[in-house]
Amino acid sequence: MNEKEEKAIKRLQTASEMSLMYYKKPLVITYSGGKDSAVLLDLAERSGILFEVIHSHTTADAPETVYHIRNEFRRLENQRIECKIDYPMYKGKRVSMWSLIPQKGIPPTRIMRYCCTVLKERYGKGRFIATGVRWAESAKRKGRGIVEVSHSDKRKRIQLNSDNDDARRLFETCTLKAKRICNPIIDWSDEDIWNYMSDQKIKRNPLYDMGFDRVGCIGCPMGGTRIRLRGFYYWPKYKEHYLKAFDRMIEENKRKKLQTGWKDAEEVYHWWMEDGVLPGQIEMKLDEIEEEE
Repeated sequence: MNEKEEKAIKRLQTASEMSLMYYKKPLVITYSGGKDSAVLLDLAERSGILFEVIHSHTTADAPETVYHIRNEFRRLENQRIECKIDYPMYKGKRVSMWSLIPQKGIPPTRIMRYCCTVLKERYGKGRFIATGVRWAESAKRKGRGIVEVSHSDKRKRIQLNSDNDDARRLFETCTLKAKRICNPIIDWSDEDIWNYMSDQKIKRNPLYDMGFDRVGCIGCPMGGTRIRLRGFYYWPKYKEHYLKAFDRMIEENKRKKLQTGWKDAEEVYHWWMEDGVLPGQIEMKLDEIEEEE
């Protein structure tokens, strides 16, 4: 076991102790089906702690991801590890990506990521959760520290800026009754992740073998135009779902007497994709985009 693995396991063990102490419930491991959460889950299994696993069903994941998660949950449940799929709710009702867009009146964007808030990050109130968030994956997260207590008021968020704090300070800092988050592999590089998966022979999501370097919602604005086009190439039904949602969004905006400037779903789609296609132009195909790069 190398130093990073040992530190990550100790962080999980500390978070587990805190979860049992403050909530009287096991630590919750968040699992998306991607490489980071796969490593996090394996470390949790090796740590010897009591834990549960949660997956937030976004409704826009690739079918391969859904099947991969089902298989992994079946394996865990055979070990009597509690697994739960959290289905998204909005305004007290079950919701999907396709029903959420008309209600919001605008497609999700890199700036307005309401989809993550509703579909992915809703779970965790009154629990201590562990995530696979890493600095290498998100520069924005860098500097937040190893443990974070979330609060809607930024002034009331409590963060640890270093994992060198002793256990006593760790417990004292995280005594507010709010969702607590531990990021055990925050300082791991991509190389660390892939080497660990190879060494531990962790089964990976098939999407990585299809040319995707990240696992997430099909059409996610954070993925970039080329990756988004590849997603719609492999799973064209998802593009149809988005177009139908955009149509319903336009109709709902009209009903509310809101002016958006979009004529139809196709205009919304090209604006949303940032693909440079103007009204009347021919849409570029995936292979043409890749040839240009």
